[in-house]
Amino acid sequence: MNMLKDSLVEKYARDRVRALLDEGTFKELINPFDGVESPHLRDQGIVPQSDDGVVVAKGKIDGVQAVMIAIEGNFQGGGIGEVSGAKIAGALELALEENKKGHMTRAALIFDTGGVRLQEANYGLLSISEIGSAIVALRQYVPVVGVVPGKVGSFGGMSINSGLLSSIIATKEGRIGLNGPEVVELEAGIEEVDSKDRQGIWGMIGGEQRLAMGLIDHLVDDDVDQIKECIHGVYKNGVGQPRSTQVERYLSFLQSVSVEEKVSPIQARKLWENSSNIEDLSESSVGSNQLLTRGARWFKQLTEGAEEKNELSSVLCADKGGIRYLCVTANPQASFYRAKDGEVGLVEGWKLAKYIREVIEADNGREKRPIVAIVDVPSQAYGYHEELFGIHQALAASVDAYATARQAGHPVISLVVGKAISGAFLAHGLQSNRILALDDDAVNVHVMSKQSAAKITRRTIQELEEATGKVPAMAYDVRSFSTLGTLDDLIEGVNGEAPTFEDVQFIHSKISNAINEVRYSTPDLSHRLKSDFGTKNRAFSVKVRELLREQW
Repeated sequence: MNMLKDSLVEKYARDRVRALLDEGTFKELINPFDGVESPHLRDQGIVPQSDDGVVVAKGKIDGVQAVMIAIEGNFQGGGIGEVSGAKIAGALELALEENKKGHMTRAALIFDTGGVRLQEANYGLLSISEIGSAIVALRQYVPVVGVVPGKVGSFGGMSINSGLLSSIIATKEGRIGLNGPEVVELEAGIEEVDSKDRQGIWGMIGGEQRLAMGLIDHLVDDDVDQIKECIHGVYKNGVGQPRSTQVERYLSFLQSVSVEEKVSPIQARKLWENSSNIEDLSESSVGSNQLLTRGARWFKQLTEGAEEKNELSSVLCADKGGIRYLCVTANPQASFYRAKDGEVGLVEGWKLAKYIREVIEADNGREKRPIVAIVDVPSQAYGYHEELFGIHQALAASVDAYATARQAGHPVISLVVGKAISGAFLAHGLQSNRILALDDDAVNVHVMSKQSAAKITRRTIQELEEATGKVPAMAYDVRSFSTLGTLDDLIEGVNGEAPTFEDVQFIHSKISNAINEVRYSTPDLSHRLKSDFGTKNRAFSVKVRELLREQW
């Protein structure tokens, strides 16, 4: 006789956490009666929610102190804004502090999210970068476990963060991808992905396919007892090397794949199953037919005279003056064609991770070399093969590498000279100790193109632009971004399009100053909330962390 299963998918976030923690140990932090809701929604005609769609609770997992966090997919599609993001990041940061003191505190996250909440845009983008940083740091002490039960699934920047976890548990109904099917269809066309093809979507990014492709660790039924038992098993049995650090493994696989014709999910599984027999491929140049994007021009100028590593023409790498410089640029010959215009794609994410980890390994036990990310990235790549082969995991590899380098003591500096959009900026730029940017109309920071953001939020572009007057974090221009406290230097008086010799020398001095400053500061991202702009314009990011600490 079959027993009725207790569905986790059908529960709300609060009940999910209560069900997965040890019975009787649930204690919610910043509960709805504390009245901490998003200050950015009501002016846009959106009714806020008193927990902002995230439930944080302390309790126990198999008898050990723990913090468990669940995202409510029924509120704004599980989108991450300033308050919800601060609740997640702040809770993980406190768990990290406990573990550093020797007080073991486990951490688990339940994902039901579309990524950044577009109505709060860059607030969500910054929060997601801080969540990723906390996961990488905390993972050194205890496994950080994720559960993707179903409904919304895990998308956007939070799917990148899922790729940082020690272990991921999902049901067949759980979907994991960087770009939601609707967004891929909007950006790349219905020929690329038909968002209404439900069977095709689950075949591409559903839990069963993700397990077969090595992108999750455990596939379970939608049953509370089974999921709870699986979480306990992870902590009892331990975890292996995080997949976001398995750079050579994934690079070798991707370089063995041909996508001249559409690869089916079944073919993809077979390619992955056979990839364990692939020897490391020699990494000769893919071709030198680069388009000199603005970022590439700055890279060439700043590294003039240095020998470039020419393994992949869309990722530029050179060492000059004891600094490693990295840049993503356009490559019309890219094997994954959706990344040919300078987007950060599958191979780009893993290649950035490789170049960063080379520095970490080479400098082990000696002074840590600075790493400079030159940022001019129009977006992540939107495409069928990107989702099928796990672009969220590729970008997680880059996030992991940058965060690991920073936390190990490498000064990591970003120089934004062009576009810094969405997951591409999360993967290449937002994990830096310091972010510098040119004060230039061509420098934009945001979550999504205006056209797609308007369609997803069901607004006209004019309405979207009007909303930026109420919420500066929704604006695209770098001056608005600078008011959020994350930008450390907005550099005026430089020709961004065609830098002169004097411009280049001036930027070298700015980079040098930033490196020297970082040498004498903490390796985390806490300074972002201590600047004048940070304390003022991200006041709720500060308030939430303070309240979490009081209730902890």
